[in-house]
Amino acid sequence: LSIPVYADVALRNCRGMISGANAADKHMLNIDLNRDANVTAYADVSLAREGDACPRCSSSLQEKRGIEVGHVFKLGTKYSDAFDATYLDEEGEKKTMVMGCYGIGVTRTVQAVIEQCFDDNGIMWPVSVAPYPVALLALDPDDEACAEACAKLVDELQASGIDPLIDDRDERPGVKFKDADLIGLPVRVVISRRSLKEASIELKLRASEEKKMIPLENAGAQIKAIIDNLFSDLDAG
Repeated sequence: LSIPVYADVALRNCRGMISGANAADKHMLNIDLNRDANVTAYADVSLAREGDACPRCSSSLQEKRGIEVGHVFKLGTKYSDAFDATYLDEEGEKKTMVMGCYGIGVTRTVQAVIEQCFDDNGIMWPVSVAPYPVALLALDPDDEACAEACAKLVDELQASGIDPLIDDRDERPGVKFKDADLIGLPVRVVISRRSLKEASIELKLRASEEKKMIPLENAGAQIKAIIDNLFSDLDAG
């Protein structure tokens, strides 16, 4: 063919190959690239695929999915030219700096966390990056005792540095439970007329199916201790 021929670098000096012959159902055998092709240039043009041989060892390529959370950009001299940012080299000559920048994508980090921390019901936020550590569900927001208990617990939590997400919507309990699982805050606290009859509230960790009742009187301190333990478990891990 009277056209430029470009070959991938992996084909350099290859022999004994098979290729198409530029005709239907025809193939050429025992090709020696140096002998049989006038290669214009070699370039890194082929796409890597799972199973390809590693050029440095005897292993084969394994394909894995990932997220680019951090990134680095080479800026060249675009900005250093504008700011006249220079340095002196070993010979004392003035040179323009080559600049670069790097960063961590917040939204990409959030995506990476969610991809690793979820179940069939929704997100399971680690306490270290959760938008709120506690989901506080008021099942009977129109009930005066329930509203007072909720306000008291919020004050206790905020005084200890914990900012809860309060769900006091006029919705059925099942909707609130489902939304709490979907959002996935580490700790779920439920206040209702029924629990207040026993001067208690319901507490559940998002990562566990276990529910337990704790006394309303010292609920703030117990929730604070649970959250501290969640942070300690992360540190230990």
